[in-house]
Amino acid sequence: MVRGQEAQVSFDELHRRCKEVFPPQTEGVKLVVNKALSSHFQVSHAVHMSTLGPSSYRFNTTYVGDQQLSTTEVFPTLVGDIDNCGSLHAQVLHLLTERIRTKAIFQTQQSKFMTWQFDGEYRGDDCTATLTLGNPDVISESVILVAHFLQSVTSRLVLGGEMVYHRRPGEEGAIVTLAGKYTAPKWVATLNIGCGGAHASYYHKANEQVQVGVEFEANTRLQDTTFAFGYQLNLTQANVIFRGLVDSNWCVGGVLEKKLPPLPVTLALGAFLNHWKNRFHCGFSIIVG
Repeated sequence: MVRGQEAQVSFDELHRRCKEVFPPQTEGVKLVVNKALSSHFQVSHAVHMSTLGPSSYRFNTTYVGDQQLSTTEVFPTLVGDIDNCGSLHAQVLHLLTERIRTKAIFQTQQSKFMTWQFDGEYRGDDCTATLTLGNPDVISESVILVAHFLQSVTSRLVLGGEMVYHRRPGEEGAIVTLAGKYTAPKWVATLNIGCGGAHASYYHKANEQVQVGVEFEANTRLQDTTFAFGYQLNLTQANVIFRGLVDSNWCVGGVLEKKLPPLPVTLALGAFLNHWKNRFHCGFSIIVG
């Protein structure tokens, strides 16, 4: 591994390897149809019939350009998502230079603007620095400013921090969080700690079939502490992936995904039970494309 490779991620993705092991929350019936119109343009339709809230329909469009840095990074990228109520979520990613990336995010709720955010990210050989400007309002003198910095100390150890500054009429403050991530050949340990609490995660790849993750969160403001254990089983020959979880809130759940080759169809069945609140919900989804 080249020194600095682990720093080539954003601050928000430090716990990504562990979070991918946990099953996504699912309930009701969902149908997703993805269609690639060309090598640059893709659309998708999603219909969700919910048992806990109103049903919804979402239409998503994605455009990717010709500048491909890796399998997951293509510039420019434009993504738009709108639902049946007229709420819109859109983001634009653009590569200014080889080391500087920019991103703009806009979100509306029906006809009202809720979020507008602008990011600038610099990626060096062994460090990453990001500056985010959120909901700037010159008239009311309110703004949210977030700064991230990650530095590779060794080929496996990354250290960094985050500062969140917010200003609104009659209120002003800042929160500083320190972070560290250690990556071994088969496991990853990550820790965030600050005045707002702590967030720790551990990911371990036992073999090609079994992956496990442990997550711990403590919030000093809410006086709340949670612990969760997740696992993922990959049955490659059967085209099956199963993800399960157990947490300190007496919640257990799991999602089973089954691919149906040669058809471009994936079936998913999930169920979650909260013993403490005596709540149960399940879901079934079909993904085409």
